[in-house]
Amino acid sequence: MPTFPKRLAGDGPHNPFPGVRVLERRLGREIPHQLGSNEGLDMPHRALRERFGDAMAAHVYSYGDAEALGIRRRLAAQQGIPLDAMLVDAGADSLIALALRAVTDRDETVVSTTGTYPTFAYFARGHGCRVVEVPYAEGPGRLAPDLEALAESAREQGARLVYLANPDNPGGHLHDDDDVLALREALPDDCWLLLDEAYHDFREDAEGEFGRRVLPGVIRLRTLSKAHGLAGLRVGYAIAPPPTLEMMMKVRIHYAVSTLSQVAAETVLDAPEEVAAHVAAVRQRRERLAAHLRNLGADVLPSATNFVGLRLASAELACRVHQALLDEGKLVARPADPALGHVLRITAVEDALVPGRLATLEAALKTR
Repeated sequence: MPTFPKRLAGDGPHNPFPGVRVLERRLGREIPHQLGSNEGLDMPHRALRERFGDAMAAHVYSYGDAEALGIRRRLAAQQGIPLDAMLVDAGADSLIALALRAVTDRDETVVSTTGTYPTFAYFARGHGCRVVEVPYAEGPGRLAPDLEALAESAREQGARLVYLANPDNPGGHLHDDDDVLALREALPDDCWLLLDEAYHDFREDAEGEFGRRVLPGVIRLRTLSKAHGLAGLRVGYAIAPPPTLEMMMKVRIHYAVSTLSQVAAETVLDAPEEVAAHVAAVRQRRERLAAHLRNLGADVLPSATNFVGLRLASAELACRVHQALLDEGKLVARPADPALGHVLRITAVEDALVPGRLATLEAALKTR
């Protein structure tokens, strides 16, 4: 199984400021008089209260729960994931950076797919890693990370970590569970699999048994940005064996998730029926949007996410359409990597289905 960097061996480092909430749990009692945390507890917050109300102001004074126990308890109850196998941080992006920091060292090699979610390579290079990328497997109706190529590259390059987004971004492809497990088995013994599942909630089988597994040698990442609508508040969570999370906690920013973000996340998690209804609506809109574009002759990619990906005839055409829509005040996504320059990604929001909203794209598809 993969090991951890030598710099994290031994007893330390430890979070020097676990916070009052964690300390209360360790002591088994409340601490009503907070006299040592150097917070602005006496700030009247008149301007804040006037704009947002007393309910918000109540959550801004103190440092938050560094262990985000309230969020983890709700996720454990709803998804059946062991409480000690989850770590909450400031969105999946922050968790990518945290995972790299916890399991890789400078100059070590990491492997990903060319053109996949670019934040991974951004953080990996910033951490000092050597990034090796392999092409997508592309064919009729298919744009998917090539799992065999990822494993082969990891073995050839002596990689420390392999990144896989599943479902994929920007293509939307979903590898089945057995293929993901086979990838883990095919990696070198000392290579981690960073499994980015930001779009997990939009899978038809999201509530299945595989989704709650804690996989050795794997760090699974999820977010409350998509299905739960909290992108602006930055809340995500990792699923991994407790010893792995212990290492991640050693190098984690103490209070990356604010008290306000935590209470908002808890509130949304306490309304699972609203989340479920939203996910169902997104899936329906995704299929409507995909069907509409297919009827116009578009090469629409299968998607298990909250967006639709389509391939245009050329990168030049995709660039023109993207820019023309932007000039109209309509932002769709076009991957920055030249390998996927012919791809456009459209989020399955109701606004995308308004008649005429994508007229420029529709005209391009009709005249190609």
